[in-house]
Amino acid sequence: MARIYPFQPYRYSAAAGPLGNLVTQPYDKISLSMRDRYLSLSPHNLVRVILGERLPSDSASDNVYTRAAQYLNGWISAGILARDARPGVFPYFQEFTVPDTGERLVRKGFIALGAVEDYSASVVFRHEQTLSGPKKDRLKLLRHTHAHFGQLFLLYPDPAGAVDALLDEAAASAPLAEVEDEYGAIHRVWKIADAAPVERLMADKRLLIADGHHRYETALAFRDENPGLAGADRVMMTFVNMHSPGLKILATHRLVSGLPPESLPDEFLRRAADDFRIEEIDSLDRLRHAWDSPATSSAEPSVIGAAIGERLFLLERRGASGDLDVRVLHDRLLGKALGIGEDAVRDEKHLRYARGLDAAVAEARRGAAQIAFLLKPVSVRQVADISFAGGVMPQKSTDFYPKLLSGLTIYRLPDVLQSASR
Repeated sequence: MARIYPFQPYRYSAAAGPLGNLVTQPYDKISLSMRDRYLSLSPHNLVRVILGERLPSDSASDNVYTRAAQYLNGWISAGILARDARPGVFPYFQEFTVPDTGERLVRKGFIALGAVEDYSASVVFRHEQTLSGPKKDRLKLLRHTHAHFGQLFLLYPDPAGAVDALLDEAAASAPLAEVEDEYGAIHRVWKIADAAPVERLMADKRLLIADGHHRYETALAFRDENPGLAGADRVMMTFVNMHSPGLKILATHRLVSGLPPESLPDEFLRRAADDFRIEEIDSLDRLRHAWDSPATSSAEPSVIGAAIGERLFLLERRGASGDLDVRVLHDRLLGKALGIGEDAVRDEKHLRYARGLDAAVAEARRGAAQIAFLLKPVSVRQVADISFAGGVMPQKSTDFYPKLLSGLTIYRLPDVLQSASR
């Protein structure tokens, strides 16, 4: 069911300088301070293309999108970006330390082109709803550049690890590229020139979007706008086996602020007690132990942590509904107990997000959040079951860690391989 294609990407050449000064985190993970740092690293840093500076003088003919196209074309002309001479698929391994646990893992995938499929075809599945704003922005960039700079992150089922075996074989040689990012993750890329064995093994797979929902739907819109444009019907993806031991999902904790102070903590705890058994605990270890305890039934109760000032609470839902913890949190705690509805959640009113238990608790203890809600990470199986059944999860339910770097490979549409047309 999955159609993948080898391609000839543009990659940074030696003339561009050290790779660590050129590549970036995905555009939606780049803060203003990160962008400033990227801009300072190199005149060829990709941030100038994927998240350029908006200027007061911007006009219809000179704006962030037209400048992005100018940078891309100029770098290609100057040899800063060079196109691979032959097509291939590109094994992409990420060696990283898991936040909170300190576990060292390697996540294995490969970069290739994937066909842009309507969700109704039941080949590509999503697990999140999208917002219109980011899609409009990415579509404008794609219209001007005709290029994809970061890979979408797709999962596929391969419990036997047949594709991973091919990737391991390629990774026995020296990588084409190696770079350490700002979070200490090491990214390595190789090349498989004969992509046919990978294509055959992937042909019967269903694909699940882990990260990149907005960019995938942008690619769908661009394809529909350009039915005669070669290559508009495919997009650059990194494919990862959902059974891989290196695949890690982190929780995204919720930070609440801006509520009337009289509602906390007593009024909140009283309201929450309608649906939860509440226990004040003395450490995060108690919460971790509750999360790690084996389930006594297939529908285990939701256990959610809450940090309010210096105090920690364990909230266990009364009865086991089988709902995801994040959905229980949104419905029963944010919505019912605190009155923060889904419109406010979408607008991020009263709500921010944090990665890492210690970081979230620290926000509550220093008064930057009135409540930090602490969540157990969802499992890959939970995400797959919901997605393949046609369901979606609340936004920011998953944090696949680490992120895929942008700029390791670039797919420019006019350079699509004619021989790859099927």
